[in-house]
Amino acid sequence: MTSGLVDSHCHLDFPELAVQFAEVLAHMADNQVSHALCAGVTLERFPELLALVRPCPHLFAAVGVHPDTEAPAREPTVAELVALAADPKVVAIGETGLDYYRLQGDLEWQRERFRVHIRAARAAGKPLIIHTRAAAADTLRLMREEKASEVGGVMHCFTESQTVAEEALALGFHISFSGIVTFKNAKALKDVARSVPENRLLIETDAPYLAPVPHRGKLNEPAYVRHVAEELARLRETSVEAIAAATTDNFFRLFVTAQREAA
Repeated sequence: MTSGLVDSHCHLDFPELAVQFAEVLAHMADNQVSHALCAGVTLERFPELLALVRPCPHLFAAVGVHPDTEAPAREPTVAELVALAADPKVVAIGETGLDYYRLQGDLEWQRERFRVHIRAARAAGKPLIIHTRAAAADTLRLMREEKASEVGGVMHCFTESQTVAEEALALGFHISFSGIVTFKNAKALKDVARSVPENRLLIETDAPYLAPVPHRGKLNEPAYVRHVAEELARLRETSVEAIAAATTDNFFRLFVTAQREAA
């Protein structure tokens, strides 16, 4: 393979991976995974994430508060996110978005948090990493209302319909597929994966979660993004090398402040 793979979304700071950080990096190298982006989930944990990736030129960070995080120690403000995003290792705002799957009641706090992230991304001039689950209509509505298209970004770990994909693409967003696309029962998602334009395609692991086949049910890690690339190559009737080249080019075109040095 002439082009390395990029894991566009993982959580190397989570304890399961942080305790074996050196091994995780070695496995990446063994599988020609040249770069990875570690997404933030809380402001409290962000300093640890940044400290972990800072010594590694092939690792990048994003700053944000996950939509599932109820009543964090402090809610993010536009000013704080913009200030944190000024660090050269921070290439995006996120992950952010809406998740109605586990939460009930008045979720206006979640929508307001999402608006704050979009405003911060526009102010910082950095793309968004968007998580959406059981909330596609509101996610797209807020993206439109807050002019997320001005900075673009990625719909990470995409599991939504063809229609949602098309609406996100129309807003200038990329679509990223995780190990879920390798699951046998993900037929509708496989169809979406066939249709996304090559120049808007990204791959990820969302490690330590959602390990792809043949590692399903086990601890996930960035090295396994290779299996996502292999499945996309099969679905799109192309080579793994072509998927690697396209998704890597797309990553660095989207996250323009990420440096493309060899790992």
